[in-house]
Amino acid sequence: MINEKGLSGSQVIRLQEQFGKNRYALEKVRTVWQMIWEIGREPMFILLEIACALYFVLGDVNEGIMMALAMVLVAAISVFQDARSSRAMQALREFTEPRVRVIRDGQETVLETAELVPGDLIVLEEGNKVPADAIVLQANDLSVNESIITGESLPLDKKATEGQNLLYQGTTINTGQCLARVTETGNRTVLGKLGKAISTYSYPKTLLQKQIGRFVRLLAFLGLSAFVVIWLVNYLESRSLVQSLMAGLTLALAAIPEEIPVAFSSFMALGAMYMGRRGLISRQPQTIENLGAVSVICLDKTGTITENRMQVREVYDFRQDRLLDLERDHPEGGVSVMDFALLASERNPFDPMEVAIREACASLQPEQDLDTMPMVHEYPLAGSPPMMTHVYDGGQVRVVAAKGAMERILRVCRPEPEAAFRITQLARTMASRGYRVIAVASATHTGENMPADQDDFTWQFEGLVSLYDPPRKNVSAVLNQFYSAGIRVKLLTGDFPETAAEIARQVHMRGPDTIFTGEQVMAMGPEQLARVAAEANLFARMFPEAKLRVIEALKASGEIVAMTGDGVNDGPALKSANIGIALGKRGTEIARQAADLILTDDNIARIEEAILQGRKIFSNLKKAVRYIISIHIPILLTASLPLLLGWRLPNIFTPIHIIFLELIMGPTCSIFFEREPVEPTIMRQPPRDRREGLFTKGELLVSILQGLLISAGVLGVYYFAMQRGDSLLPTRTVVFTTLILANIFLTFTNRSFQLTLVSTVRYPNNLTGWVLILSVGFLAAIHRVPLVRDLFGMTPIPAGEFLRCLAVATASVFW
Repeated sequence: MINEKGLSGSQVIRLQEQFGKNRYALEKVRTVWQMIWEIGREPMFILLEIACALYFVLGDVNEGIMMALAMVLVAAISVFQDARSSRAMQALREFTEPRVRVIRDGQETVLETAELVPGDLIVLEEGNKVPADAIVLQANDLSVNESIITGESLPLDKKATEGQNLLYQGTTINTGQCLARVTETGNRTVLGKLGKAISTYSYPKTLLQKQIGRFVRLLAFLGLSAFVVIWLVNYLESRSLVQSLMAGLTLALAAIPEEIPVAFSSFMALGAMYMGRRGLISRQPQTIENLGAVSVICLDKTGTITENRMQVREVYDFRQDRLLDLERDHPEGGVSVMDFALLASERNPFDPMEVAIREACASLQPEQDLDTMPMVHEYPLAGSPPMMTHVYDGGQVRVVAAKGAMERILRVCRPEPEAAFRITQLARTMASRGYRVIAVASATHTGENMPADQDDFTWQFEGLVSLYDPPRKNVSAVLNQFYSAGIRVKLLTGDFPETAAEIARQVHMRGPDTIFTGEQVMAMGPEQLARVAAEANLFARMFPEAKLRVIEALKASGEIVAMTGDGVNDGPALKSANIGIALGKRGTEIARQAADLILTDDNIARIEEAILQGRKIFSNLKKAVRYIISIHIPILLTASLPLLLGWRLPNIFTPIHIIFLELIMGPTCSIFFEREPVEPTIMRQPPRDRREGLFTKGELLVSILQGLLISAGVLGVYYFAMQRGDSLLPTRTVVFTTLILANIFLTFTNRSFQLTLVSTVRYPNNLTGWVLILSVGFLAAIHRVPLVRDLFGMTPIPAGEFLRCLAVATASVFW
């Protein structure tokens, strides 16, 4: 290893001042004034501006000032919610910021790539994205995919020699590892100059976003249509264009459900931020939408179900035809098959299997040092099934060592059929104990020129090595949680079928006896694969194309699929799955970039927590939207029906009343419901059908019925007061009071559609008290504070009248 200490702390500070952060300067942060400008251009706010201007035109200065103050308050709440979501998004970006191993002051540390400066020493390995332009100082089996720069898909070999030592930001380490020195950062890199900011990708709208958008547009269209009708009817009766316009604006304000998209954005962004703090990093907030609907989880074995803590257990030496159990047997002089396994591994291994091989060799022959033999050529892990080969200078001849899948090693060694059968049976016996089995081969070579393909050496079969990777202790409990939630679990692994079956039995996975291999998957037609993918739970000897076919088949059947992975080859399947889940500790950077969700501690239990949070957020969003629908209906009908029915007091509300109702409803749906706790039965319910949209027809009908019954109560109070001969002010007071009380009750009723108020009143939500205090305080102010009462056009009412409003509101909501 090159002996360099890297930059000192003082050098880093000076270079950061000179070059700034290692980020693209393409995206500017929005200011408060930009937020206000965007809010002012929204349809809802434009209506408010028109209504405010009309008040001043009509000479109602007090009402105009009141409306202006209300607009300021609406804008302030909107800016607060926008800033809140923006902070959540910024926190999410910080969580998903790639990290890199850096050597500074002689110590290796892990930093965010944004902290890199020119001159930094970085350590990169297979699967990492190159975080800045750099020069290779030392390379070990290094190849790089530079397609993002050149468009060429084939990886290029890199070495610490002139002409082959340049690394470019955004490219991917395909194989091996290296030590490199950063030369350029940020916009000064080749990628930055090309303007390819890979972090600025705009995700398409999700299905739920589209469904909400259609729903909001439908309600807005109905509201605007009603606006035209009310304006026309008012004008025909009063012949006052301005007064008619004011009545129409009141209805339009009541009809447009602008709270719904705000609530959606807020729920998703804040949910992603909360999950990030829990070690569940969502690469985009909309991932939350799919989490709540996951119906199938496809798990990788190594590192997900198992601990990724390998240990060599059994070794079969083919030359001596002996099987050794390394826990029991300690042969003197070592075992030749282990020597070749070590030679076929990296000298500075980062793969757990190679680390285990090196540790086993050290325990068998602590004094032997094979690392002194110079390596002259290497063939990286490749082929299907894969193998890798290293060539060493052994003096007069070159020593060649290979390790890989048993089927591939047997294919290149071509042993006698009887020997091949015996080896295969032994490998399957090892695998049936839950061991991972690899085969080892050797060869010699003379001459300077190497074969074009590693298969072309004259290979000698050396033996088998089995490694044990124990299952995680919590896997069985986590799988039970998945099954209780109606989620099916499938294992997709590259190991032997016997290994997969034994591990599946140890963790109590369902259906461990029916297994299909990657070759069988690739040979199936679409209909057969759809049936097998739905029914089978174990898939072994899987390679990237086979994993991808299973994922696609499940998706085509309507399943919402989550897939775990950690390697470069898992990228396509992670990208294809509805939710790709990468392991944060041992996962490669390319797997993390392809995934939608990253588990920072590689703990499978986090997946269950992620699904729980996804269901909770979706459930709370549904409560908020159903609340909006239910409360908008009585506002809309109270503003329109009296006019259409020719009542004596047709226009009971003005824009001021509507806007203050909006001031109550907006924060209630996007802040109060977002804080609601998870319901106790949520993980005992089957996954929702994402195709059904935000809610089913039955749920929508209940919310509409809820709104209609509140409307009946409010309009009943309205009609009774009017028939009794009350004037405008007392009639408006009882109607507005009943509506406010119904809104308070509706807020608490909608906390659950399964449990009664007796149960939900105990839900822990630190905003519950504030909702009550502010709602009751506002109600008290319009009744008892003369200034507020006059601004809202109200008048004092007897206690008996208030109790009547309370009884009607209670009856119309608590049914």
